Amino acid sequence: MQQKFSTLLPLSVMVLVLSAVGCASQEKKPVNVHPVAITKPVAAKPETQVAPAPAPIIEQHALDRLKKMSDSLTAAKAFTYQSNGIVEMQADTGQFLTFITEAEVALQRPNKLRVNVAGDVPSFQLYFDGAKASVFDPQKNIHAASAQPIATIDELLEFTATKAKVNFPSSDFMYSDPYAIMTKGLTDAIVVGDVIVNGVLCEHFAYMDPAINWEIWIAKDKKALPMRLTMTYKQAPNFPRFFVEYKDWNLNPTLKASTFVFKAPANAQQLELETYQAGRKAK
Repeated sequence: MQQKFSTLLPLSVMVLVLSAVGCASQEKKPVNVHPVAITKPVAAKPETQVAPAPAPIIEQHALDRLKKMSDSLTAAKAFTYQSNGIVEMQADTGQFLTFITEAEVALQRPNKLRVNVAGDVPSFQLYFDGAKASVFDPQKNIHAASAQPIATIDELLEFTATKAKVNFPSSDFMYSDPYAIMTKGLTDAIVVGDVIVNGVLCEHFAYMDPAINWEIWIAKDKKALPMRLTMTYKQAPNFPRFFVEYKDWNLNPTLKASTFVFKAPANAQQLELETYQAGRKAK
C-alpha cells in the first residue's frame, strides 16, 4: 500500500531563511546613536511547547478482523468484485484534482488475473494467463506484454508496480497473504465502530504506518469481506486521498480460461511492458 512521494520545503523554513537574509543586509548600514530612556527589560515569552506524539495504539480486534478478511480472500480459489473509487491527483498547476474510477476484477489463484479500470482516469485492461502479463489501452489502442515469464499473481503485482509502473485499485487484496502486506510497518490499529455501508452492517477500523493513514470497513459476518477503503498519503503535498467502495463480491465464480487471455486487435500498436506508460504519454 505504500507509495513514495517527493516533499516540499515547509513554508515556515522558507520564512526563516528570508528573515535571516533581511537581518544580514542591515549589518553594514550606519547607526545613528540617540540617548534613550532605560526601561525595565521585557520578560521573554516562553517557548511554545510542542505536544508529544500520541503513543501507538494497537487494538487486537482490529488486527483479528483484518486477518479474518485476509483469510477469506486467501481461502477462495477464485473471486470477482466491482468497485467505484475516488482518487486525487496533482495537476501541472499544483492543484489536486478529483477523478472517479470504476474497476472490475476477476482472480483465480495462484496465477490468473483480469482487471478492467475505467472512469475519469486513463482506461486500461490487464490480463495475466499464468505465464505472461498483457496490458491494453482501449482508448489509444496500445498494448504491451511482459518479456520475462511470471509465475504467480504475487510476482505479477510486484512486476507491474516496479517495472511497468501500472497500479490499480486495491491490489493488496490480490496477494496470496493480504494480511502480511497490509500490516507491514503498521504502528496503530483501532476500532472506530459499527456502520452501514450500502445496506451491509460493517465494522470501521483505522490504521497507521509511517507513510499512510488508512481505514477499512469490513462486513460484520463470517466472510468479513472489505466493503470500503480509504487512504491518506502523509508524505505527499496536500495529503491526497484515495477512496473506494466494493460491491458484488463472489468467492465462488465460474471463470472461463479465455477470461485471462488477451487477444490484441489487428491494428493495435505494441510496446514493451516496461515502457508502456511512457508510450501512452507520447501517443
